[in-house]
Amino acid sequence: MFQLMKSLGVDECCRFVDVVGLEGDQLSAVPKPCFALMLLFPLTQQHESFRQQQADKVAADADVYFLKQTAVNSCGTIALLHAVGNSKSKMTFASDSVLKKFLDETANMSPDDRAKHLENYKAILEAHNDVAAQGQCRPEEDKVNFHFIAFANVNGELYEFDGKMDGPVKHGATNDGSFIMDAARMCRGFMEREQGELRFSAVALCHS
Repeated sequence: MFQLMKSLGVDECCRFVDVVGLEGDQLSAVPKPCFALMLLFPLTQQHESFRQQQADKVAADADVYFLKQTAVNSCGTIALLHAVGNSKSKMTFASDSVLKKFLDETANMSPDDRAKHLENYKAILEAHNDVAAQGQCRPEEDKVNFHFIAFANVNGELYEFDGKMDGPVKHGATNDGSFIMDAARMCRGFMEREQGELRFSAVALCHS
């Protein structure tokens, strides 16, 4: 993930770190401040049923950066765009950053138009191909598909971003001090819905 961020022109002071666990003591090891969290998990029937129940909870907020996932195996890239796109003001970028250029160009677009723009954005697609080549979002031998989503603190509100949905889901108030705990609580909910499933992992976007 470090090399991916570097290739996209994100300053080295902003990086993704592995989250070894979602409980208090484990979360204390995550550097502060923490801007966003990405969760990787298996797509199951329980999850699809849960998403259907959430359909009416999509938030329409102009201050939130959201785009739809249309490219195959692109969930890692979409989650990264959601994480960085909603933390841009807290981060620094190289002068020639292709990621910042894409976010600036799509700032006033609709989620669907952002997705179309991404499909034709060679520099981002090359990074996407590197992520996909690592096996993220692809089915394992048992045919289970995995999916990335992101959580971010936008203007003191905790949002969940899933490119397979029609918009972000708002989960209530948060702040810089409590964000990682609040996001981890949402992640634990995903785990609790999948009894006996252990294939979850998370990374946090932090200022080192």
